Amino acid sequence: MKFAKIKQAAEGYRADMTRFLRDLIAIPGESGGERDVILRVQAEMEKLGFDRAEIDPMGNILGYMGSGQTLIGFDGHTDTVGVGNRANWAFDPYAGYENDTEIGGRGSSDQLGGLVCGVYGAKIMKDLGLLSERYAVLVTGTVQEEDCEGLCWQYIIEEDKVRPEFVVITEPTDGGIYRGQRGRMEIRADVSGVSCHGSAPERGDNAIYKMAKIVNEVEGLGSRLQTDPFLGKATLAVSEIFFTSPSRCAVADSCAISIDRRLTFGETRETALEEIRALPAVKKYNANVSMYDYDRPGYKGLVFPTECFFPAWAVPEDHAAVKAVAEAYRGMYGDPKVDKWTFSTNGVSIMGRFGIPCVGFGPGREEEAHAPNEKTWKEDLVRCAAVYAAVPTLYCNR
Repeated sequence: MKFAKIKQAAEGYRADMTRFLRDLIAIPGESGGERDVILRVQAEMEKLGFDRAEIDPMGNILGYMGSGQTLIGFDGHTDTVGVGNRANWAFDPYAGYENDTEIGGRGSSDQLGGLVCGVYGAKIMKDLGLLSERYAVLVTGTVQEEDCEGLCWQYIIEEDKVRPEFVVITEPTDGGIYRGQRGRMEIRADVSGVSCHGSAPERGDNAIYKMAKIVNEVEGLGSRLQTDPFLGKATLAVSEIFFTSPSRCAVADSCAISIDRRLTFGETRETALEEIRALPAVKKYNANVSMYDYDRPGYKGLVFPTECFFPAWAVPEDHAAVKAVAEAYRGMYGDPKVDKWTFSTNGVSIMGRFGIPCVGFGPGREEEAHAPNEKTWKEDLVRCAAVYAAVPTLYCNR
């Protein structure tokens, strides 16, 4: 590999990647509202000479470079979370900012920067003649990841009939190479009560009091969950609470909670649900424990419903894809750290559901995700684009 030339080429695109990222940051694109972001990505791909840059019926952008037999994917989602309380931001989250080393703005780390690197990594492959009959590259700008990670790839694999040999996930990895993550479930628990006037609460059956006991037992369950040597401990958190009541001076006649459940290896959707159903207060109050479904339409109006279950996954450290990314990094930047994500990614479908190996390597840091004053680093953009450009050749030469 001509590592020095790849590094030089990536450095040469520093200003272009910065400009492209700032353009994307300036376009609000929460889940279901990614249209203008997708069109901007398509325009950049066409300008850079991608062989094809197609938008599928779900709204994902699929950019192809090369025509070889082995298809290698680079995935970056185009949607971002909202900005939350603007008072917590020191700058406009969409205007962003730029200095000599940083780029600030919503989506800079999570994860528009990774998409930018994927696009320019493919461009460097073309510039340096690295594309061959042995492989083709697919750069995806996917939708609705923040709402329902992996849904986009369920569609790409099942409906578009596109199946790469492996995928580099360009989510932020703090400079490391990631090879797995815990899974996730969205669980709901409901209890019923009977309303009455608040001046005589003994006449009713307060659903909030019932749920309070359930919440305490859910919190206690967290300390008893499984641990995996690599993925770490399973966790859960009550994330939302709802109720119905005739008025503020009446007893609540229903109450529900949402539970964010993080799954480690050895757990299934059935075991996670059963642990909650077996809690004494859940059984005593005949609470209904269920899973959420996701059926929100995308920006093109398509609804692709799925259960809110996202499997844990990991690939071995000696897998050829992990070794190719590590070799590319080592050839230009030294020994990498191999680790895992704390949060969840599209790998829940790509690897978790469909068994297609994934390797994580992307600009930015996990701690910036969903946080106010989000930022990424220009040097990360250069490094990631350079590593991406080298990976397919190294993988095919294994």
